[in-house]
Amino acid sequence: MTTQQLSPPAPTTPAGLPTRSAWLVLVAVVLADIMDLIDSSVANLAGPSIRADLGGGQVTLQWVLSAYTAAFALGLVISGRLGDVLGRRRLFLLGMTGFTLASLACGLAPDPVFLIVARTLQGLCGSVMIPQGLALVKVVFPPQHLRKALTPVGPLMGVTMVAGPILAGWLLHLDLFGSQWRSIFLINVPFGVVAGLLAWRVLPRRGGEDPAARLDLTGVALLTAASALLIVPLIQGRDLGWPAWTYLMMAGSAVVLALFVVSQRRAAHPVITPTLFAKRSFVVGLVIVAGFYASLSAFVLTINLLLQQGMHWTPLHAGLALIPWALGTAVAVLLAGAVLAEKLGRGTLHLGLSIAVVGLLALWWSVAHFGDGLTVGKLAPALLLTGFGSGLVFIPLVDFIIGDATPEEVGTGAGLLNAVQQFAGAIGVAALGTVFFARVGHGSAHSYLAAAELVFGIAAGLNLLTLLLVGLLPKHAQQAH
Repeated sequence: MTTQQLSPPAPTTPAGLPTRSAWLVLVAVVLADIMDLIDSSVANLAGPSIRADLGGGQVTLQWVLSAYTAAFALGLVISGRLGDVLGRRRLFLLGMTGFTLASLACGLAPDPVFLIVARTLQGLCGSVMIPQGLALVKVVFPPQHLRKALTPVGPLMGVTMVAGPILAGWLLHLDLFGSQWRSIFLINVPFGVVAGLLAWRVLPRRGGEDPAARLDLTGVALLTAASALLIVPLIQGRDLGWPAWTYLMMAGSAVVLALFVVSQRRAAHPVITPTLFAKRSFVVGLVIVAGFYASLSAFVLTINLLLQQGMHWTPLHAGLALIPWALGTAVAVLLAGAVLAEKLGRGTLHLGLSIAVVGLLALWWSVAHFGDGLTVGKLAPALLLTGFGSGLVFIPLVDFIIGDATPEEVGTGAGLLNAVQQFAGAIGVAALGTVFFARVGHGSAHSYLAAAELVFGIAAGLNLLTLLLVGLLPKHAQQAH
């Protein structure tokens, strides 16, 4: 008997419409996504405040950001398969509980090491939670209603991106009970309690799991080692002067990753479902995701460091300055989900990445032209363009990568998609963060401006490379039924 036969049918009314419980499942999943998105966006904005309070050098800030994203990425690949083995409902609830407790630990961190460890645990718990949600939504909604169900999610994520930096700036400005940056993590606790209770009540008992699935421990170990061998030298290398062991570790990462690929071909229960790699849209889509999210994470880190440390703006001022970017993202995601992605197919990706390149180059020009005379108004046009272009990319990419995934593939596919997003983000922070801090040097205002120009230029180049790859995708994403 196949997994598809064992999976419960998507619940519908007699008219074929999704039931109320299906919409409540979507609400619980979206709350989890909001927690993750808020956490990553506020942490970027609060980075300078964390460093000022807990101490540590520039590398400490990179670890605070990258520990979460790297752990999240690594766990996502594994948890997609774990969902098949242990049950998606169970893992979603476990991940939600752990994420909430880890957020509390972050808010109470007494020193940088404790915070980095708590952020790592937070990332691992988030990675257990997020891919189960997307797989459960695909189970409870009939295929003909899935796009309609997911259409409002993009704009909501955009609104969250608008609210996240403003919320972080506002909380840092208020300094409630002398909590400083800690409140940005503590705010996850009530969100987690509400979302966890709702999920416990409404999530289906079964979510398309595969009773025959097993976890390939050898593959997990190799993938973990390959990830660590890459991230550690990227973050520590510049601070230590790039000793020989950093280059050896990065070379070792490529070797171990090759061993992982070989092991997956021989494994009875591979970590990554092999049939996914027979789909051209999946493979090409993941490469595009990697370049796009590396560029996006570097942009977010750089703009916050430039405004707060280079221009000495307050966190609230910096958060308000990012509104055009987040607003442009929200509007573009709504357009892509409602109209463009279905009608234009890969043309939406061409359009979005082209606009993002223009926006980043406009940002580079604004920084170079206005220098320390930058204002919110002078940054707004470039930020609006950058956000709008990025927003057009999100939904079409998901359509191409997992739109034609079968029930047997969707858990692993969703996990790998999110993993590549997060891991590319971690590499973007580590690699381009290193480029940024190397150019900053002793930290004069002029050096921050020069460093930002360099990173914005590199980010535009990354988006241009991904734009060239879009032509390898089929004209329209295919949907599995």
